[in-house]
Amino acid sequence: MGKEKKVSTRTLVPSKAAELMEEIFHIVLGVFLFGIAVVALVFSVIRVFTTTPFFPTGMIQAINDILFIIIILEILRTVMSRYTDGVFQLQNFLIIGIIAAVRHILTVGAYMTLSEKTKEDFERAVIELGISSAIVVALVLAIFLAKLAESLPRRSAKEGSVL
Repeated sequence: MGKEKKVSTRTLVPSKAAELMEEIFHIVLGVFLFGIAVVALVFSVIRVFTTTPFFPTGMIQAINDILFIIIILEILRTVMSRYTDGVFQLQNFLIIGIIAAVRHILTVGAYMTLSEKTKEDFERAVIELGISSAIVVALVLAIFLAKLAESLPRRSAKEGSVL
């Protein structure tokens, strides 16, 4: 009883070095994402002024581009919150999914209104719109459930599980 085995905590990569590499990687990734957002913004502004006709094609492209830039910035925010808080935040990923699904809904809707489509194209578009709408509803429900779970009182492991 008096003798205890000493557990070795040696790893291949020292923890301080791993943390430093992770910090550098997050900084590079953040700068890279921000650069992509800036380039996408410049490209979008140029495209808005050069697309003819502006209505409706240019406007639809502009909205699509803006939503794409918002998705990039939300991913950047998620990476930065991981860097500062140490954890990925579920809500940010759900918001990115909602924005992407809404972007797809707008794109499909715009595609359907711009020109004449066959019956098969129309049916495929309706199915896509239905699936994308269901995804938006499911992700909003997931955000609601995540917020609800955050507001519930937490029990310790000694008290037993919440369920």
